[in-house]
Amino acid sequence: MSASENSTAAVLALVAPDMAEVDRVIAQRLDSGVPLVGDVARYIISAGGKRLRPVLLLLSCGALGFTGAQRHNLAAVVEFIHTATLLHDDVVDESTLRRGRPTANENFGNPASVLVGDFLYSRAFQMMVDAGSMRVMQTLADATNVIAEGEVLQLMNMHDASLDEEGYLRVIRSKTAKLFEASARLGAILAQSSADIEAACAEYGQALGTAFQVIDDVLDYDGNAAEMGKNLGDDLREGKATLPLILAMQRGTSAQSQVVREAIETGSVDQLDDIVRIVRETGALDATRDAAAAEAQRAIHAAMQLPDNAYRQAMVVLASQLLNRRT
Repeated sequence: MSASENSTAAVLALVAPDMAEVDRVIAQRLDSGVPLVGDVARYIISAGGKRLRPVLLLLSCGALGFTGAQRHNLAAVVEFIHTATLLHDDVVDESTLRRGRPTANENFGNPASVLVGDFLYSRAFQMMVDAGSMRVMQTLADATNVIAEGEVLQLMNMHDASLDEEGYLRVIRSKTAKLFEASARLGAILAQSSADIEAACAEYGQALGTAFQVIDDVLDYDGNAAEMGKNLGDDLREGKATLPLILAMQRGTSAQSQVVREAIETGSVDQLDDIVRIVRETGALDATRDAAAAEAQRAIHAAMQLPDNAYRQAMVVLASQLLNRRT
């Protein structure tokens, strides 16, 4: 195990007892009188992953001293919302592989994936009510709405090679980082923290979520399909102008930029090897990693405004180790 994997494992170990309780809540709330609902939901949830969103909520609760049972309920809520977005994303993107195994839509079909995603959204909103807090409801309702807007914005940007870095960041701050932001913010709301502390938690989550997605986009060109559990070049096939491609077009020769532009506009991966080489030769990958590093540093700065304890330290470690992820 590498040093970065060991550090991340230590973070996850800190909240492992809480995550076990979150898993119990998830299993209980997935119970439905319609067997297919549970089958599809359990299939995608059991696929694994670090479950960073519920982890963030638990870490912010820990850092701020909140130990009530609602932290487990709301951690399950953010995982349900995230899982619903995955089910819908894979249908929209026509994906066949996630985390190294067939997607739910590949296994169960598009109609089941869409409808079970709807079930998870509605179950999450039922569970939010249990918290008895309008601030909790507002935060999660707003986040869910922004995520949906981000999905539509990304759809509008498909095959648009003129998308710039600002437009790219707008999409991922809506689509990906917003639920990270809400998860960290919820810890402060539950702990009834000051406005400054709540803002610091929210900034930590947003910056961490942004760095996470930027690194994910690096790995599409720097990883391999076996490590990533996804097909190399998927984003290109879908016509997504991600940051490595945007920077490659800015930095490359006119001929290199034209190759990347045509691939985005047509969704063709025929020249994938050439595009990977262009992304690397132009320094676009390094520049994208630098952008992720700046976001990670912003997350660390925000975390340092919280009380000094093991949970805050874990939040700092999580941000610093994010840049070393390979999957």
